[in-house]
Amino acid sequence: MYTVFGFYKFKKLKSLNYSRIILQKLFIENNIKGIFIISKEGINGTLSGELENIFIIKTKIKSLLKFAKYDNENFSKSEFQPFHKPKVKIKKEVVPMGLKILLKAKKINHLNPSKWDSLIKNKNTFILDVRKPFEYKVGTFKRAVNPNIERFREFPQYLNGLDKKKPVAMFCTGGIRCEKASVYLHQKGFKKVFQLKGGILNYLKKTDKKSSMWKGECFVFDNRVSVKHNLSVGSYSICGGCRKPISTKDKGSKKYEIGVSCSRCHDTLTEKQKNRFRMRQMQIKRAKEAGKKHIFQKEFK
Repeated sequence: MYTVFGFYKFKKLKSLNYSRIILQKLFIENNIKGIFIISKEGINGTLSGELENIFIIKTKIKSLLKFAKYDNENFSKSEFQPFHKPKVKIKKEVVPMGLKILLKAKKINHLNPSKWDSLIKNKNTFILDVRKPFEYKVGTFKRAVNPNIERFREFPQYLNGLDKKKPVAMFCTGGIRCEKASVYLHQKGFKKVFQLKGGILNYLKKTDKKSSMWKGECFVFDNRVSVKHNLSVGSYSICGGCRKPISTKDKGSKKYEIGVSCSRCHDTLTEKQKNRFRMRQMQIKRAKEAGKKHIFQKEFK
């Protein structure tokens, strides 16, 4: 069983390349895999490994970057390693929005799941899903609106059109995208901005399915593909052609071919691409028959 640790921290950082080298070495030494983004404004990441090693890394990151507490952290479990390797990336922003976060100026109302439910039950509340369209289609809250924007840098233009008089309740997977969007709204004069504390992952972990306002599953950026309530592994897979999530229902389409295509991409792929994907799928099949692991863990499973 693997422990999956998601986190972010806004903090002014220097010596990014030095930190990247040290972190990459620490991850390899402790058999940790996943994605770690470091920038001048802070960090964002999801890491996976044995529980003991995850807690070692969690402490070492704080020590190396000199902070006492993560802005947010969440833990879940996976029966298989959901990442292929450790990646440490240096970026200009942890969330690419062209916006600097002023830590002392943050005045965001973070709501726990129960208070969140009370807020979004109010029909006057504008519920904003700040994730990408394909994530929204996998699952979202009742009455939530998705801007249908592929690049987060285009998000400010959408936010400018919102009604300042209405309470705005926003959410994303772990909370970090909302942090930036919330700060932007405050800078634009919005007074009633609320954010789901810990994001969807925290909500699904702490909310009973019977009383939940959430519909569907939550897409995650690793080989689990999606998670359900209690953060158990979901039912979605990844299309071998377009690399977008596909449901059990999607697999009923005549245009679906395992590891090759789905109804979204079947007509846009060339035969050369499809044949290449078929060869890859044959490798996965052979690995499975031989009882060996393959890079596409969920397909192998």
